[in-house]
Amino acid sequence: MAVSVVMPALEMAQETGKLIAWRKKEGDRVHKGETLLEIETDKAVVEVEAQADGILASVSAREGARIPVGQTIAWLVQPGERAPVRDAADARSVAFADIRVSPKARRLAQEHNVNLATLQGSGPDGEIVAEDVLAAGRTDRADAEQAGRPRVGASSVARLMAERTTAGWTTVPHFFVSRDVDAGALMAARDRAAGVSHTDVLVSSVACALAKHPQMNASWIENRVRVNSDVNVAIAIAVEDAVVAGVIHGADARSLTDIASRRTELASRARAGRLQPADIAGATFTISNLGMFHVDAFTAIIVPPQAGILAVGAIRDRVAVFNGQAAVRPMMTLTLSCDHRVIDGARAAQFLDDVVCALDQRR
Repeated sequence: MAVSVVMPALEMAQETGKLIAWRKKEGDRVHKGETLLEIETDKAVVEVEAQADGILASVSAREGARIPVGQTIAWLVQPGERAPVRDAADARSVAFADIRVSPKARRLAQEHNVNLATLQGSGPDGEIVAEDVLAAGRTDRADAEQAGRPRVGASSVARLMAERTTAGWTTVPHFFVSRDVDAGALMAARDRAAGVSHTDVLVSSVACALAKHPQMNASWIENRVRVNSDVNVAIAIAVEDAVVAGVIHGADARSLTDIASRRTELASRARAGRLQPADIAGATFTISNLGMFHVDAFTAIIVPPQAGILAVGAIRDRVAVFNGQAAVRPMMTLTLSCDHRVIDGARAAQFLDDVVCALDQRR
């Protein structure tokens, strides 16, 4: 029986996805779990696996096309089986979305850091060919030389991060709540469990607090607050020239060692450029920890449609009051960024207080 290959929905409020590359060509035999294509959302470039065994047939979307979520772009059929006939409206939609690019032009665009979306194709039916890319590259180099500085290219992930943070900062009414925290309990919890990091303990503690504060675990979608039923905590992960957010789903129900295992897996995939759709989908809150880079404190930009993000600074010895006396204690600064459309200052402060309480209970 034929199985449709559709543009998947990887995140809330996603309407389209961009087809970056087919990993298989029409007529190839495909096994379930093999990487079939790469797509781009507003968060990352991810690999999509085949959902069944079969032969790739009736490929209707070209690389570079932006496709509506849920639309069929190919079929996996059995030997001797025909792919279902597409209806006219669906075919028109794909044709309208397609950007035709020759294989050589795509390779040259990657080599010369040329954005294909900015080009007008001179080939048949408006296809972008190699000469279009080379001409654009010559123009870009001339502009850079005239400006007296080298041209710096940006990867797809870096460009997506720039677009996402711009949208977050310009459309979300941010406010910030900060607190200096004794990290002694955090460090003790980390030391008791092999393979567990400070970030893992933070994810577990934040997830517990999110379960108690549904308003902080909510999203702003279509001009209203939508409370999320699951607690899915994303972790900001630095890759070669950008940051991606891997998601730990159901973090409030996971053990500390399970969180550590999932975080390690996500970091490995992200740095290898092999994130899967499930790795970035469905986040309801984000943690960004820059403590390992010796940053004392910072404020982070919210990732829409989430309502908040927690920025974590480095743990440093400071003089603080401990058990009623001055003492040198390991301290860190937590800064919570909030969407004021979703949550107010008092509730944000209560949430942050519960995060700290959850950390203290790990002594």
